[in-house]
Amino acid sequence: MRLVAGNSNRPLAEAIAAALNTPITKASVHRFADMEVFVEIHENVRGEDVFIIQSTSYPANDNLLELLVCIDALRRASARRITAVLPYYGYARQDRKSAARTPISAKLVANLITAAGAHRVLTLDLHAGQIQGFFDIPVDNLFSAPVISNDISKRFSKDQLMFVSPDVGGVLRARSIAQRHNADLAIVDKRREKAGISEVMNIIGDVEGRNCIMVDDIVDSAGTLCNAAEALKKAGAKSVHAYVTHAVLSGGATARVASSDLESLIITDSIAMTEAVRVTENIHVLSISSLIAEAIRRISTESSVSSLFD
Repeated sequence: MRLVAGNSNRPLAEAIAAALNTPITKASVHRFADMEVFVEIHENVRGEDVFIIQSTSYPANDNLLELLVCIDALRRASARRITAVLPYYGYARQDRKSAARTPISAKLVANLITAAGAHRVLTLDLHAGQIQGFFDIPVDNLFSAPVISNDISKRFSKDQLMFVSPDVGGVLRARSIAQRHNADLAIVDKRREKAGISEVMNIIGDVEGRNCIMVDDIVDSAGTLCNAAEALKKAGAKSVHAYVTHAVLSGGATARVASSDLESLIITDSIAMTEAVRVTENIHVLSISSLIAEAIRRISTESSVSSLFD
């Protein structure tokens, strides 16, 4: 087994390598003066099972192209099998035509990764499960639910616990974690006027006096979470917390979270933390390095990955 790390999330790659007790393969990944990506693998990988760890987070286009060039370099170096490990799969929100004459960019990215020479993909909490069908190569979609559930058990008492889906589309995700804790489920009914702006309309479920935990896969502008937290407090919630897998947190999102009714926002390190995230007191980080490391180990040894979630 060989591990190759891109520049998108070096701390996570190093944590995964430590969990596997496997060093990161020496490689140069840098840019020329005109920002062309250049990759050189400094160790022999001929006939090896290679895993490239690279989130396609901000800057999404740069990190995506870096991944593609890494795959091409390894393919031309005669690696036996190349697995693209994407803790965060960028462009996942563009999984369908949302209006006339719009792209399905998640499918385009799948085509690019396949054409570059990847043999399989390992990712975490895809925004939409059907994206697995965009690939003509095997895809392992991991779930952060076990990591999140363990942290919830440590942080919260089961008394008066209520799980909340911040929108109708995330009900299955929230319900799966609620079932793990034998807790009730509420839903935030919202209307989105345009991309990046949401308006909370109604709370489905009785949250009065309950400790509410919202569960979602992506937080970008944080408008949905903050508006939902405000609505839950107005509906009588005792406290409001949120667990989100992928912390995009663009623009002034961290400031919005800091001044919101959210007592805590717990995220994973699928996307590298910014300084703004580090200094925001009500944002906490869970590591998913051990989960991804175990999945990599099982893929390399041809063992079951799905049994991780039984």
